[in-house]
Amino acid sequence: MADPQGLEGSQPVDISKHPSGIVPTLQNIVSTVNLDCKLDLKAIALQARNAEYNPKRFAAVIMRIREPKTTALIFASGKMVCTGAKSEQQSKLAARKYARIIQKLGFAAKFKDFKIQNIVGSCDVKFPIRLEGLAYAHGAFSSYEPELLFSQEQRSETRHILHLRIYTRFSLSSVKSSNDLLRRLMSYLNDCVESTCVAFVGMGYNL
Repeated sequence: MADPQGLEGSQPVDISKHPSGIVPTLQNIVSTVNLDCKLDLKAIALQARNAEYNPKRFAAVIMRIREPKTTALIFASGKMVCTGAKSEQQSKLAARKYARIIQKLGFAAKFKDFKIQNIVGSCDVKFPIRLEGLAYAHGAFSSYEPELLFSQEQRSETRHILHLRIYTRFSLSSVKSSNDLLRRLMSYLNDCVESTCVAFVGMGYNL
């Protein structure tokens, strides 16, 4: 069954939802949760499976589970960051599994203030994206420096960030829900087709 949110992550693609053949794909979900207790990171690293702790390099335990395939950063304050999930539901499930592991190690871990912090998605639009044209059309809130990186960055008033990768792919990050991600992906698809052509005509290009 396809993802009910309309975005494809680890789920099979429902082609009927994407008659254009353009399928937005969730790549990574970052979430945070408060375990609401102090943690002995050394004890956790020694007792838990698939956990590592090197305080000289990073002040958190790095723990991994296979299902959902994710990585957690667990801090002594009780704060935890979960990355690698392909959907919001997977991210919450993974965070709960990490919290349960901490509980089984003897800590009074709770599950408070779970929040999706960032969603990254990508899309193959099936046509070349003219980054110069988009930068020209949206110069007030976009930047494009091909000498440094072959991508374009756009920032909206809500601080959502769009990275346009050259040729036919782009990714969207710093959104808070998959519905919002889908809406913005499709909005930028329209910009790629419409405003880029207008911009290149304005710049003197013969399209």
